[in-house]
Amino acid sequence: MPRVSTKLSIRDKLGTLRARLGIARNQYKITPGLYCVGEPASASPVFVTANYKLSFDALRKELSGIDAWILVADTRGVNVWCAAGKKTFSGDEIARQVQKAHLAEIVSHRELILPQLAAPGVASYELNKKCGFRVVFGPVRASDIPEYLANGKHCDERMRAVTFTIAERLVLIPVEIALIWKPFALIALVIFILSGIGPSLYSPQAAFNRGIAATGATAIAVIAGAAVTPVLLPWIPGRQFWWKGLLIGGLDGVAYVSIMVTRGQISPFEAAGLWLWIMAAASYMAMNFTGATPFTSLSGVEKEMRRGLPIQCVGACAALFLWLASPFIG
Repeated sequence: MPRVSTKLSIRDKLGTLRARLGIARNQYKITPGLYCVGEPASASPVFVTANYKLSFDALRKELSGIDAWILVADTRGVNVWCAAGKKTFSGDEIARQVQKAHLAEIVSHRELILPQLAAPGVASYELNKKCGFRVVFGPVRASDIPEYLANGKHCDERMRAVTFTIAERLVLIPVEIALIWKPFALIALVIFILSGIGPSLYSPQAAFNRGIAATGATAIAVIAGAAVTPVLLPWIPGRQFWWKGLLIGGLDGVAYVSIMVTRGQISPFEAAGLWLWIMAAASYMAMNFTGATPFTSLSGVEKEMRRGLPIQCVGACAALFLWLASPFIG
């Protein structure tokens, strides 16, 4: 039986850093199956988690001084919460791993402790019918597990509460920005090409000068939507993320285009185009953050996209029209 340490190594910490930055994040997983920490006996608790290594590491490092079994489900390298929503962290998969590991022959009890955020994907009565083990939902945070066990496997209200503090939001920002660099590079290239179109047919100098201004606006939009909005999330008016991003993008956009116009680097028509572009792109980036927050649900995300995407598309198209037309107008 593979025995794992509860202390994360330098390699583990570097892997966590890479995953947080979006580097090979989809491949950061471990082999599903049964593991153990300490010297577990037949009566030791069995914790169930996903095979996303960040989830696995978050669990095992909190089990220091505890003898326990860890059953890892095959969630295709996706974390517990998202996998539960996608139904890959499910009763069928857990039952399969229970049977594959011959868990009934290893432990004397018939109890599996699942993370609370797995609840949307697991029907406890069905899991019990399929493998004979009953489900107990533990605390939201792995850090509460020692106290949870000390309390006789009882979760108080604090352990059940789902939080989304500024620290929890900050840790998600790097990956959101890292995942946008390829689209950002492509958009920047297209912007530079289109920015040279003008009355003289095409001007490389205009392409460079206007391209720099537009690329700067795109960078402002990314920062506004993927960084500023998550940080200020509770204090921005409104409930939907696309709207929050639109507001922050509008404010940041006003500041950016005002500076550019004052310096004489862009015309008023170009400023209007860049302002609309910043709002549309920031709104999209903020809406994308809904996949990382407990503030909404799958149906809530779909509803938000139906409202936000049309406005974002109209804003982006209007921005493109003003940007292309401004050399001929001004």
